[in-house]
This record gives sequence, C-alpha cells and structure tokens, in this order.
Amino acid sequence: MSLPEPDPSSAAVVTGASSGIGAEIARELARRGHGVILVARRKERLDELASELRSTYEVRAETLGCDLSKTASRDRLPGRIASLELDVEVLVNNAGFATGGPFAESDPERELDQVRVLVETPVALTSAFLPAMVQRGRGAILNVASTAGMQPLPYSAGYSAAKAYLLTFSEAVHQEVRGVGVTVTTDGCELVPPKVARKLAAKLSMSAAAT
Repeated sequence: MSLPEPDPSSAAVVTGASSGIGAEIARELARRGHGVILVARRKERLDELASELRSTYEVRAETLGCDLSKTASRDRLPGRIASLELDVEVLVNNAGFATGGPFAESDPERELDQVRVLVETPVALTSAFLPAMVQRGRGAILNVASTAGMQPLPYSAGYSAAKAYLLTFSEAVHQEVRGVGVTVTTDGCELVPPKVARKLAAKLSMSAAAT
C-alpha cells in the first residue's frame, strides 16, 4: 500500500480503531510518523490508544467517539474531523462487525446496521475525503475487506454481501484515480504485523466455527 509522506498538517483517519486490526493499523501508521485520528464507539479505548501513540511515537493522535451505525452520527464525522484543521491524506475504513446464522431468523435492524457500517460508511467517508486527495495529487484509502466477500457465504449472507460490495467499489474507484497520485486498496497486509494478523485470523476462525 503506497502512502503519502507524513506531514504535521495531515493525518490518517482510522475507523474501528479501538481494538483488533484497526488498533494495529493505527500503531503502524504512527510508527511511520503519521498523525492519526482514531474513530470508534468506545472513546475510552481510543483515548488509551492515543496516549500510547503520543508517548511511543511522538505523533499527534486525536480521538472521536462515533457510532457509525447511526446515520446522523456518521454524517457529522467529516465536519468534526475538519474542525481539527488537519488534511486527511490517509483513510482507513476498518470499522465493522459480522452477523451470523440463518438470514430468515436474523434481527432485521442488526442486518441493516451491518450495511450502514460496512457499506454506507466507507462510501460516505470516501466521498468526503477522496476529492481533496485527488486535488492535492496524493492520498491513500484502505477499505479493509475480507475473503468472505469473494463468494456467497450461507449463514453470513449479509456480511459476505457487504464485503463483496466493498471489494468491487474499491477496485472500481482505484481504476478511476490511477495516475493522479491516489491509491484505493483493500490490501493492507503490510500495515498489520504478521504475528498479529495470524492471531486475529485464528480468533475469527474460532468465532465462525462456533456459529
């Protein structure tokens, strides 16, 4: 994943940064010298991570509590980020969760929340920050995808469909911005240490086996 050079006037936005892959990506970005804006529902966890990043890497780390499943809360996020007076040159759309079980027995509102977080939020935030990246001629967007998006997945129908959308959306927008200094990708492996990636993958496999 090609990243712009760190700059004191810019930052990387990471959603779902309170734990797991999001927190590890935030750590790696900070290690590379990028200021970060951490977004998730659990602000107390974000504050702990921000404190760690400031002390360890001496970067600017801001936190914004936001429930991305709530449209009004999500729609206010770009304005809240703008108030920090930082250019968003890296956007990591990582926030998400997975429903499981027969779709006919699923909670309709939970399924819709999943679409709001996994589909609507990446589209909304990409729409908010991509135009300025293109204008500046630099920027990077990582939409954290999943192998679940590569085929229909019974008993995870909504999740696999959402990830399939994200893959297709990312590939299409990447082609649109080729050659202007902006990348859009679903492959952020280099931003997650291999040991952590293996641990998280094992945890997800265990969770899937239990459903």
